[in-house]
Amino acid sequence: MRRIFALLLCLLAATACASTPTRVQRSEFEDITVPKGLTLDLNKSTIIESPAVKAARLFYKGRVEIESLAVAFRTSLEANGWRNISATTASDKGITQTYEKTGSSLQVLIYEGWWYTWVEMSATRAVSPNGQPK
Repeated sequence: MRRIFALLLCLLAATACASTPTRVQRSEFEDITVPKGLTLDLNKSTIIESPAVKAARLFYKGRVEIESLAVAFRTSLEANGWRNISATTASDKGITQTYEKTGSSLQVLIYEGWWYTWVEMSATRAVSPNGQPK
């Protein structure tokens, strides 16, 4: 009986690992790094691509403290050439950070949900006619 239970437990663990989604990378926004502990929620996210502009509203969720996420985002974004324009903290709305980079803008909203910490990133990037960032 113990062997059957152990075998079932191993099969269940292997099945769970096989169904874990991988992290999606958006190549047009590869200079926007996402801290560890967050997973992309594609059901809530929107990605728009046109000949002149690439835009995305991406939702990430995880069980991470919002203050540490705010510091991690600011540190990694500034290291990738983003300039912090503003940061606002409100007890009922979370933390909002705004950044800019040549031809691009980014807003990061970090807030607590009932079960998860949510990150909503809204990014736009102007592209040249050959599809490269301006």
